[in-house]
Amino acid sequence: MLCGNALREEIHSPRTTPLIGIYDMYSASIAARHYNGFFVSGFGFAASHYGLPDIGFIAWPDMVAFVERLRLAFPEHHLLVDIDDGYVDPEVACHVVQRLERTGASGVILEDQKRPRRCGHADGKLILPLEEYLQKLHMVLNSRKDLVVVARTDATEESEILRRAAALAETDVDVVLVDGVRSVEWIRKVRAVIGDKPLLFNQIAGGKSPRLSLPELTEMGVDVAIYSTPCLFAAHGAIDGALRELKRADGRLPDTVETGAVGVKGSTELLEKNISRHHGNRRPVTV
Repeated sequence: MLCGNALREEIHSPRTTPLIGIYDMYSASIAARHYNGFFVSGFGFAASHYGLPDIGFIAWPDMVAFVERLRLAFPEHHLLVDIDDGYVDPEVACHVVQRLERTGASGVILEDQKRPRRCGHADGKLILPLEEYLQKLHMVLNSRKDLVVVARTDATEESEILRRAAALAETDVDVVLVDGVRSVEWIRKVRAVIGDKPLLFNQIAGGKSPRLSLPELTEMGVDVAIYSTPCLFAAHGAIDGALRELKRADGRLPDTVETGAVGVKGSTELLEKNISRHHGNRRPVTV
């Protein structure tokens, strides 16, 4: 099972490590075909589990239960978990971190927002006083064993971004994230101010940050790239398109042989892998 130290080693590799945002077990099953690391996205989880925007609705037991299911199905994938502000209270944050680590999470991201919180790429974010956040962060760091901890600031004023990034780099966190960073120039500024501390960059379609390739991020000294919502937004478009086509065809389903569309056989074969990862050459289900 891949936990904190395995992710930590990958973060220190020469190239930018991509972690793909998944939102449920099915999206993770598809993503596992292509990448060995997941980002358990708060945006995606709020959307899929509650049908609500990412503005603070997530209850920590729901997130812990989701990560437990992920780890059972994907024992060899990195799992970096978005825990928002640690669910407000520092003691709760420590409890959640300990639960996630025992469940098999590889790492967590802890932000410096205060309630009401917002998606990192939304307007109107409010942040805790730096000393208050640092106190929570130190408590979380002291409560972990080998779990990777990413310290995230949602500051938007330029001098405050650099002040907070520098302060976070002075702690024992593994990685620093400035969310919603708006330009390549500011990625370089943050990179310079945090010294040798690993840097994480968050990309979300339609967000405030520039769209950059992994080689471009590597050149700028970015160590980890999380892609928050590629699965969620792709599913949105694909489901909408499929239902429009079903309506256009008066309810006649597509021929999976002619169109190459996914059918019951392909779906079952995909999900069988979530069992066979634990049982070797398990006899497949026939459909």
